[in-house]
Amino acid sequence: MATDIAIDDFEEHRPVLMGVAYRMLGRVADAEDVVQEAWLRWSGADRAEVRQPRAYLVRVTTRLAIDRLRQVQSRNEAYVGQWLPEPYVTDFGDTVPDTAEQAVLADSVSVAVLVVLESLSPLERAVFVLREAFGFPYAEIAVVLDRGEPAVRQLAGRARKHVDERRPRYEVDPAERRALTERFLAAAAEGDLQGLLSLLAPDARLVADSGGLSQAPLRVIESADKVARFLQGAARKSIADPSFRFLELNGGTALLALSGDKPDSVFQFDVADGRIQCVYIMRNPEKLVSLAEE
Repeated sequence: MATDIAIDDFEEHRPVLMGVAYRMLGRVADAEDVVQEAWLRWSGADRAEVRQPRAYLVRVTTRLAIDRLRQVQSRNEAYVGQWLPEPYVTDFGDTVPDTAEQAVLADSVSVAVLVVLESLSPLERAVFVLREAFGFPYAEIAVVLDRGEPAVRQLAGRARKHVDERRPRYEVDPAERRALTERFLAAAAEGDLQGLLSLLAPDARLVADSGGLSQAPLRVIESADKVARFLQGAARKSIADPSFRFLELNGGTALLALSGDKPDSVFQFDVADGRIQCVYIMRNPEKLVSLAEE
């Protein structure tokens, strides 16, 4: 019976734990490993001493994520080409009580924000995630990180300033994003240069992540003309037996390209003023594994 209660308590809070771990690490597999380790800690804990299971589990998960993040950041120093977060299926379901909170959570898991978070220190990132994404009070974050509240407020201020200076401020209707994604697919599939140019902002950028494991540009491509011409050329080298699916990834509509039934690429976009501001392409096969069964 005690074991059943422990499992029920953990499963109740799993979505929050996974949300914290993924925003900290940007990799689904790493986040799942951290959550699994949190479960092992929880299953072995003296629950008579745990007054607030959620607080305990978030504390354990955050500290494990900080340790893992330090290892990952060291590993990423030798990463080939551009780094992007692993695509993350976002279906908040009944865990989000209202549209406003869903918008906050979606923004905090967007590709653009996660790229910016990579430049924060592990502690700054933890404070930002707990405060901005999940609304934890400073006093609770101080307990999680074993820091004084003034120090936590200072970390939060630095992190927020850094993110605000670097993340794009785009607000777009989901229906508009979906329509642009559909038009992008049609133009790219046909190699329609003018069609692509009509969708791209003049200063559009393209960022691709292959990890050196598949073909993709290693540097950022800048300007609508260069981005469109790259996409037109890529369309001529079409994948074998291609098919496409629309998914909800990182808080917005994304396009999954498959070769047969195997994920080949994911396209995600920053959109503003009716134009695509940035094209993100994920081609690292190690970061597409979690989409194989979606």
